[in-house]
Amino acid sequence: MSTQQRTPVADLSSLRIHDRARKPTGRGKRLGWLAGGLLFILVGGAAAYRFKDPKTVVEVTTARSAANSPAQALLNASGYVTPRRRSSVAAKITGKVIEVDTDEGMHVKEGQIIARLDCSESDAALASAKADRIATEASIHDLEVNLANADRELKRTQQLTDAGVSTPQALDAARTLADSYRARISLTKEQVGAADRKIDVAQENVNNCTIRAPFTGQVVSKDAQVGEMVSPISAGGGFTRTGIATIVDMQSNEIEVDVNESYIARVKERQKVTATLDAYPNWQIPSHVRTIIPTADRQKATVKVRVTFDKLDPRILPDMGVKVAFLGEEQPRSAPGGGAAAPKAVIPSSAVHQQDPGKASVFLVHDGKVERRAVTLGSQRGEDVEVLAGVSEGDTLVAKAPENLRDGQIVEVKQ
Repeated sequence: MSTQQRTPVADLSSLRIHDRARKPTGRGKRLGWLAGGLLFILVGGAAAYRFKDPKTVVEVTTARSAANSPAQALLNASGYVTPRRRSSVAAKITGKVIEVDTDEGMHVKEGQIIARLDCSESDAALASAKADRIATEASIHDLEVNLANADRELKRTQQLTDAGVSTPQALDAARTLADSYRARISLTKEQVGAADRKIDVAQENVNNCTIRAPFTGQVVSKDAQVGEMVSPISAGGGFTRTGIATIVDMQSNEIEVDVNESYIARVKERQKVTATLDAYPNWQIPSHVRTIIPTADRQKATVKVRVTFDKLDPRILPDMGVKVAFLGEEQPRSAPGGGAAAPKAVIPSSAVHQQDPGKASVFLVHDGKVERRAVTLGSQRGEDVEVLAGVSEGDTLVAKAPENLRDGQIVEVKQ
């Protein structure tokens, strides 16, 4: 009897998804809506921040009085502050420095000692010259004694000759001896005078060991130290100094500029100039042309012009860079009702916006907001322009407004 084997059948009913599991529950819906709301808020906030109008940072300037503003600049040039009196003080002799009494920035007076050199050799030479003079002068007394004796012998010989006792030859010998002593005394006196001159030379060499300030000024460079050798000429293969210190007369500071020879006709003596130091760009210094050097540089095609400050200031230092504006003559201003309108203020040309030809405007700053205002312009004054109407002295303006600046926009003033 055969046994029949049955194949096992898989039960798939355990994989069935019930209808209750197919439908979402209320908790799932709430979490979905909450996530969607948060995402919408984040996207909205990012978009609002992206398109928010931020504060524009602007640089401001102040409208200046037209009466106190300089005249129109005819020419601009650059140069340097140069003192008329600058001295690199050096020794007249070669010697070793044993004392330096100066330092950078120190004020010195004319004749003040600034350094000393080793003058032991000069002192010895002076002592020797004085000793020679003493010895020479002492020999004069001996010669005078011999001369007195020779004169007595001459007198006795003269008497004996007159009496016929002595010969004329003896008389001539006595007279010659007396004249010889007189000549030797005269020579010795001249030698004493020569010894005095040698003493003067030796004394001058001693004096040259002391270096003094040639004029009242300020030390700007200390060029030698104690122990170094100095000489009026370069020697020793570059190891010998040729200067002790550099002194500048700060009261002689002026400006030296090179003006292109094509524009030199615009410059005249006593012409008013406005100088601006590179170190102090907001400080305009009144000046005037002192002289025009009567020669040109053929290589640079320029002419040197020296400009003097109307009033010196301690902030003006030698070799500072400076920009100068040569001003034209001031035009007479018309009084109100006298024809042409007088300018009310002067503002930088960069603050003016030309929308259309003949239509100019500026941006005034009030309480953190800008206000566009139409203005009537006058003549140009170098980098500035006159305002006949629309702006008053003291108004705060945007110096250089961005292209997208609008009327009423909130701005932040650049500090």
